[in-house]
Amino acid sequence: MNIPFQELEAETLTAIIEEFISREGTDYGVHELSLEQKVQQVMNQLQHGEIVVTFDPESQSCDLQVAADR
Repeated sequence: MNIPFQELEAETLTAIIEEFISREGTDYGVHELSLEQKVQQVMNQLQHGEIVVTFDPESQSCDLQVAADR
């Protein structure tokens, strides 16, 4: 189930994003980015509808996924 990111408290959303960043091992290109820069990139993707926050009731966990219409 998708959760509108705007409905999450800022601290909660940041924690979800940081957890996602720390486990994804995403390649950000030639230059290393700080955690804050990576968080901002993910926030931009959320704001542009490129990714969504999802909640799995079975595992009681949130995740970030590519938007279905992309």
